[in-house]
Amino acid sequence: MAASIRLGRRAVFFALRAIKPYKLTVQNRLIIQNKRQWTAGWTGSGFRHLFQSPSVCGVAPLELQMPALSPTMEEGNIVKWLKKEGDEVAAGDALCEIETDKAVVIMESNDDGILAKILVQEGSRGVRLGTLIALMVSEGEDWTRVEIVSEGEDWTRVEIPALEPVTLTTAPPTAATPTAADPAPPLTTTPSAPKQLRLSPAARHILDTHGLDPHLAKATGPRGLITKEDALKLLNQSGERLSAPPAAAVAPPAPVSVSPPIAPSTGRPTFPALSVPGKPGMPGTFTEIPASNVRRVIAQRLTQSKSTIPHAYASVDCDLGPVMKLRKQLATEDIKVSVNDFIIKATAVSLREMPEVNVMWSGDGPQALDYIHISIAVATPRGLITPIIKDAANKGLQEIAATAKALAQKARDGKLLPEEYQGGSFSISNLGMFGISEFSAVINPPQACILAVGGTRAELRLAPQNPDGPVLRTQQLMTVTLSSDGRLVDDELASRFLEKFRTNLEQPQRVSVP
Repeated sequence: MAASIRLGRRAVFFALRAIKPYKLTVQNRLIIQNKRQWTAGWTGSGFRHLFQSPSVCGVAPLELQMPALSPTMEEGNIVKWLKKEGDEVAAGDALCEIETDKAVVIMESNDDGILAKILVQEGSRGVRLGTLIALMVSEGEDWTRVEIVSEGEDWTRVEIPALEPVTLTTAPPTAATPTAADPAPPLTTTPSAPKQLRLSPAARHILDTHGLDPHLAKATGPRGLITKEDALKLLNQSGERLSAPPAAAVAPPAPVSVSPPIAPSTGRPTFPALSVPGKPGMPGTFTEIPASNVRRVIAQRLTQSKSTIPHAYASVDCDLGPVMKLRKQLATEDIKVSVNDFIIKATAVSLREMPEVNVMWSGDGPQALDYIHISIAVATPRGLITPIIKDAANKGLQEIAATAKALAQKARDGKLLPEEYQGGSFSISNLGMFGISEFSAVINPPQACILAVGGTRAELRLAPQNPDGPVLRTQQLMTVTLSSDGRLVDDELASRFLEKFRTNLEQPQRVSVP
């Protein structure tokens, strides 16, 4: 019996030692206060913080991370937040716009709740996949009590808004009540200690970084808390004071021009001088332009294509006279199609008739494709992107025209979905509308071919098989150049494909229907 009593006392002793220290519970660098008011009276003890722990009584926040919105995406840019902190969010609501390596995609919420904290602000670039960008809490939770501890910051010093105190009648007094018999404290001239400031982690980081006095900030947070907005307002005010001209202007000293040392061998400066706004830049100066995700991926894929794929080129001239004639006939029936729509249809039909060209290179070698998806190159402000017209060989001209127009507009607006620009089998790049007569395009891996289409031109040529003798007539010619992967499509196969394409394009009636 005595041993049991000693063991019980020892267990209680160790339990009290574990509860007593004044520490907070930290999970994933988050400190969250629960709204349980009945625990507020235990100020100064470990019980209050034990009940405030999200692992005990609270609900852990939902972490929103940077998602992978395309197979090749490694990082993204936060373009715009569509919700603000404190907004209620339902499953399926749009949270923010994210720029991927291909387009701007809207990130939707998978759960209901309240957007508590935005950790990555608008305009942030190069956010890696899996990075925590925001926090959500369940409906009914107090989202204002979510505090974030910055990397490297002492979480034990984080100021957390206090809960409403609850008076406990059984709590012992913390200090003796002064009586009339007690002597009055002596009067001294020592100044009173300054009021302790309460700063949010973000506000403390801003003030410490810019060397600002926190006593100058006007606290607008709950119970005198200096928030991030208060720190930014103080930062803006200090910047305005620094930029304001002085009352009594003093004549500035004459500028001293320092010439950079000249290298004796080349006669050039050994280091570049700084450029002056409004004046021509000094030799060796430049302006660095940050590359977008789309530009970065384009550079990577083009370098990969030219360094790993043996490009072969072949060109042929096509007569567009029959296509122009058929376009006029369709226009009388209020059917509007472009020359590019005829090119897409003729290419798809040629691939169906010559499936040995509809291949791609995989790690194990050639891979025949059982689908014909034509990628069309569209120029956008963010770079070149190739939306896909799926199953183009079985589509009519009107359907191809409507699909191409819709995809091109979505590409310029940055609203393409991943499935609308991934998985093509053959690419077409048309620069004829820009006045380019002919050019060679770079293959889009892992595809095997890309067709470069130039502009039309009028030429006088002899009419073939004329019984009355040689006759000159004007032809509308267009030069197309096929860039092919020499590992898959050799020169002979590429020549036969171009001949088949020219035949189908010059006989548009046989390919204008599915």
